[in-house]
Amino acid sequence: MLLPVKARISAVAGHVRAAAAAFLLAAACLGATPAAALVEIDITQGTVEPLPIALPAFGGGGASDKLARDISDVITSDLQRSGLFRPLDPASFIEQGLSVSAVPNFGSWRPIGAQALVVGGVTQQPDGRLRADFRLWDVFAGEQMLGQQFYTTPDQWRRLAHIIADAIYERLTGEKGYFDTRVVFVAEGGPKDKRVKRLAIMDQDGANLRYLTNGETLVLTPRFSPTRQEVTYMSYEGVDPAVYLLNIETGQREVVGNFPGMTFAPRFSPDGQKVVMSLQQGGNANIYEMDLRSRRTTRLSNTPAIDTSPSFSPDGSQIVFESDRGGTQQLYTMNADGSNPQRISFGPGRYSTPVWSPRGDLIAFTKQNQGRFMIGVMKPDGSGERILTEGYHNEGPAWAPNGRVLVFFRDTPGNNGGPQLWTVDLTGYNEQRIDTPAFASDPAWSPLLD
Repeated sequence: MLLPVKARISAVAGHVRAAAAAFLLAAACLGATPAAALVEIDITQGTVEPLPIALPAFGGGGASDKLARDISDVITSDLQRSGLFRPLDPASFIEQGLSVSAVPNFGSWRPIGAQALVVGGVTQQPDGRLRADFRLWDVFAGEQMLGQQFYTTPDQWRRLAHIIADAIYERLTGEKGYFDTRVVFVAEGGPKDKRVKRLAIMDQDGANLRYLTNGETLVLTPRFSPTRQEVTYMSYEGVDPAVYLLNIETGQREVVGNFPGMTFAPRFSPDGQKVVMSLQQGGNANIYEMDLRSRRTTRLSNTPAIDTSPSFSPDGSQIVFESDRGGTQQLYTMNADGSNPQRISFGPGRYSTPVWSPRGDLIAFTKQNQGRFMIGVMKPDGSGERILTEGYHNEGPAWAPNGRVLVFFRDTPGNNGGPQLWTVDLTGYNEQRIDTPAFASDPAWSPLLD
């Protein structure tokens, strides 16, 4: 069991979030000069020129040496996968043996094109904990942008690396990072016509995978709570599908309810106190809301059509959903009480699985047209539709907590084919596969860990 504790410092905002428990990440500010973000993010331009950044291996000593290198590698991988940074080849580094306590020779870093430089060190403390220090430097200005110090246990070294990568990402872009997060998904194994489906969870980069269910019953469509490390998911343990609420840390599970005719697990409200779902009755389906405390269910839509896949806006005031009430599968929004439904998709093809961005500015969706499956985004009023990626079968987008990256699954054809997890950022140019031991589908992204 991981007791959630973390402390993080932003030199820009000048705030500290800290706590104390069995797992400890204590941070202390090492001094920094406020400066503007070095990476300008403009999703309307299609591409973003990655920032050249130098990331020499962190210094260590004795038993800490390998961990220091491993932490450096994870930080480098996180930043590179974001598509916003271009780590420079260590073979090009002129200055060697950098110390976190000394000012670098900036004249040695400008000729190789480095705009930012990260220097760090990891040491083992007498009590067994790791101490990690790092400094982020603006090479052209010759100024420190950020400095932090962390303490943690050696088994948490990967999470420490993700937290440092988040701090660097935030300082250089002005946006929250998303590396200290996890993805829950359905792991699929066995023959294509007899797949065993288990609930699984891993770090956002594919590391630390573990299974949450044993595969004895079919599980589908996990959804993360926006406020806690909990997920809802569907399981066919009886005649009718049941919705379960699972605490990721403790493994404690409870039944939310039995819902005949449900095809997707419910999605949480922004405060985590309610869920919204679609229930089928006869030939139609409507949107319902359930209060998780009272278990009281309220009907939000009432049409002879099929209304499904509801998702709350981040302020909880609206819901986006898919419906065939106009004759084809399209996207609609309505107020959280079910009033004022409005169609927002008007392009060719069918639209499904809408998910509201945690930033509130976009809605992601799956689109099917002329045999192609696409992942796209549009504004909440339906304007500005952009297709980010397309392929044989793309489906099920889910947002990173900073609203800049989507995870989805892509199926491959043939008897030996199956679904795999991919990420794509809002430019549509930075597409990355997440390696998993077996096939994987139905991903959901966690909020930042506590």
